[in-house]
Amino acid sequence: MQQERKAGLLLHPTSLPGPNGIGELGWHAHRTLEWIAGAGFRVWQVLPLGPTGYGDSPYACFSAFAGNPYLIDMGELADRGLLSEEDFYTLRNLPHDHVDFGGLIPEKKRLLKKAYKTWDDRATKLERAEFFEFQGHHAPWLNDYSLFMTIKDTQDGRVWNQWPAKLRDRDPEALKAVRADQQDTIQQIEWEQFIFFHQWNALRAHAKELGVQFMGDAPIFVAYDSADVWSNPDLFKLDAKGNPIVIAGVPPDYFSATGQRWGNPIYNWAKHLETGFLWWTERIKYALETVDLLRIDHFRGFVACWEIPAEHETAELGEWVPAPGKELFSAVRDKLGKLPLIAEDLGVITKEVTALRKHFDMPGMCILQFAWGGTRDNVFLPHNHEYDRVVYTGTHDNNTTLGWWRQEINDEIRGDLSAYQQHGVDRPHEDLWRMALQSVAQYAIAPMQDLVGLDQFHRMNTPGNPHGNWSWRVGDEHLNDGLKNWQREIIWRFGRLGD
Repeated sequence: MQQERKAGLLLHPTSLPGPNGIGELGWHAHRTLEWIAGAGFRVWQVLPLGPTGYGDSPYACFSAFAGNPYLIDMGELADRGLLSEEDFYTLRNLPHDHVDFGGLIPEKKRLLKKAYKTWDDRATKLERAEFFEFQGHHAPWLNDYSLFMTIKDTQDGRVWNQWPAKLRDRDPEALKAVRADQQDTIQQIEWEQFIFFHQWNALRAHAKELGVQFMGDAPIFVAYDSADVWSNPDLFKLDAKGNPIVIAGVPPDYFSATGQRWGNPIYNWAKHLETGFLWWTERIKYALETVDLLRIDHFRGFVACWEIPAEHETAELGEWVPAPGKELFSAVRDKLGKLPLIAEDLGVITKEVTALRKHFDMPGMCILQFAWGGTRDNVFLPHNHEYDRVVYTGTHDNNTTLGWWRQEINDEIRGDLSAYQQHGVDRPHEDLWRMALQSVAQYAIAPMQDLVGLDQFHRMNTPGNPHGNWSWRVGDEHLNDGLKNWQREIIWRFGRLGD
């Protein structure tokens, strides 16, 4: 039987073009989707879609379940009469080539508040019924999320362990009082989620019509300052006041000489075992209602994770602590059926990690930027690829391939890549993309920056750097017919068109 082969594009919605200071889920998203499908891509990979917190990172969200309200398309709200064109003046004056989160967020909040009030005044019975149905379906996470965000707002944005003790510890009477006093704010937050998922589901339905699957992203760990940790403190290794005892990260590696101290709390796996991994089952269930494929970030953490004492300032001093990955995925599979998951198996990978991935039929990842300058058995070299892999030129954490070629590697590595191809390298982003498409791996994916050929000034994220990340945006000029037609031709040539 012929094996399925697909090509994919990595492009987060915040990076989409558009006039309102950030990529949104409206007309420009649908137009980009049509370009993606026309270019022959059958997978659109996005980063986590949650509401971002400190540092604007999609890997540090206020909820592992909620959507990012800053992605809501303002144009649709105007078309529905909830906003006017004059409301957009400040947004339209924001930069178009990157996201200025500091300027964007207060304006988006102001406009969403105005749109909600108008909707609340005018909503028909049918519109309210649809909203109530949404609230009911998502109640297992939505109730805690809206309450968390409301309290956070009344506490001037402070981290939840700095709230008054009764709110920090979820005293029932204190929470009841907040619900009574802040009913309108809670309702607005839930309405924003209703609008986000309405717009996202419309985009996903359009993608299905065009034969494009969405690949989402689920970080193994959640942010400490999140509704998830606040509402489920017993599922994490916290002290009596809610402070983390240990935090997550990775030891020194390619990205950092002192390791990466992520700061996420570590799971109390014993409690998860007691509950039959209910929280994880719900998380994956809701995620798979939103996307078709789901990449599990830092998959090796399900075998053992690097635990760092919370008081340590770097990730150098930590230890690998076992995790019950097999029990977890068995429980989730028993309840949800076959799991369309992708394992991000980068870093210190042991035979146990590979065995867990293969046991649950999860493709792993190969990064071509990591393939050169070593031994011939490097698993990232194209001749060592296997079908159950997703091959990338680079990821959101890497430099762009052109930036990598110019900035990060030496002549030995450049020579190794040139010798492998038996020709000189002038356009490394194109060479690596062709290698990815030629690979036997099931999926070949490239960041948009590599398809266009952008340099280091256009990378999405620099791990370990707390500022200046996540803001890159693609230009309208990049989504042109020339690039689209070229991509379709080479995707077809290497058997990944799927037609």
